[in-house]
Amino acid sequence: MRVIYHPILGDTKGGREVTIFFNGKPLDAREGEPVAAALLAAGIRVFRKTRKRGEGRGLFCAIGRCTDCMMVVDGTANTRTCITPVREGMDVKTQFGLEERNPSCGK
Repeated sequence: MRVIYHPILGDTKGGREVTIFFNGKPLDAREGEPVAAALLAAGIRVFRKTRKRGEGRGLFCAIGRCTDCMMVVDGTANTRTCITPVREGMDVKTQFGLEERNPSCGK
């Protein structure tokens, strides 16, 4: 699944192939596409886990209104990956809970 038009990001087709890192593992992505779309294309469905029960959350609204797709991106927790465009070398990590100081980003 690739997103070629996004209501927030606009036209994303034609982006060059780049590499991003998901929990340390390199993944192919297209520059400009939403991070969430790149993860889905790679077969990744769980983006964060809830703090209390450890339940997996993934893409839900895809327009930045909910918190299900939040991840740690380049060290910044609570990043909405559905509206964050891919760029070369991004470091994307599974987030645990929703908080300012997230143990998965080392802060």
